[in-house]
Amino acid sequence: MLGPVILAASRSDQMRRFVSAAPGTKQVVDRFIAGETVDQVVPIVVDAADKGLEVTLDVVGEDITTVEQSHAARDAYLELIDRLKDLGLGTKAEMSVKLSMFGQALEGGHELALANVRPVVEAAAAIGTTVTLDAEDHTTLDSMFAIHEELRKDFPQTGCVIQSYLFRTEDDARRLAAAGSRVRVVKGAYKEPASVAYQDKAEIDKAYVRILKILMEGSGYPMIGSHDPRLIAITQELARRAGRKLDEYEFQMLYGIRSDEHLRLAAEGHRMRVYTAYGTDWYGYFMRRLAEKPANLLFFARSVLTKG
Repeated sequence: MLGPVILAASRSDQMRRFVSAAPGTKQVVDRFIAGETVDQVVPIVVDAADKGLEVTLDVVGEDITTVEQSHAARDAYLELIDRLKDLGLGTKAEMSVKLSMFGQALEGGHELALANVRPVVEAAAAIGTTVTLDAEDHTTLDSMFAIHEELRKDFPQTGCVIQSYLFRTEDDARRLAAAGSRVRVVKGAYKEPASVAYQDKAEIDKAYVRILKILMEGSGYPMIGSHDPRLIAITQELARRAGRKLDEYEFQMLYGIRSDEHLRLAAEGHRMRVYTAYGTDWYGYFMRRLAEKPANLLFFARSVLTKG
């Protein structure tokens, strides 16, 4: 299994230096990362809107080590929101944030992350959009869910992410579906031990379907984060059985992956949101994309060999 090996490498400074210096890296990174600056990502948001797509924007760079870096992350999102406001794109773009980037892992991190993310959520609400809290490794989730609950007191549209490979997630889904919140379900992209997570792909997929049923039958707004054609078809059938209209759930897929499918779903009348990452500290995000799908790793390897 290459996935766990790649995920372990995502935390290696030595591997970070190697991958960053590899001749073919930029070609592959450009497939998954929309740019390094707000100026580079704004035209992508405009183009998506013109095609009937929506986006969720992620400023990459969760591996911070100082309070100053957490404040810089907050300010990067506030800059992004200001640009979206100026362009009138607030209703077409939301934000996804990783609380680790806002200081969650630092001393006093729970309070620090909440203090940093609140002004971002406030600014997003002011331009007609919202924020979704990304799920990270299982040790961070109790803090993430607590911050989510706190933010929803004033901003009930604040979303969160749940991961089907974790044993706990079906219970989380029941609680969140009943709360009427916005919930993105994904398979999961962190290296988790067998004590807390399914390790077999088939079991992860089965759990994903069980969670989909819970969300579709609940009162929340499900956001389906998957490129898997089978899961997309199952989602459509579960939504039909639950009597949901096309605007009562949405699909989300990564920038650079299955772009034709983005357009197909949008043409069918589905809400289709493209998860669009940008920024200079792309390494951790990039490695998780390689781990998720062997074809991505092969594409990277071919690029390195071709450019070497």
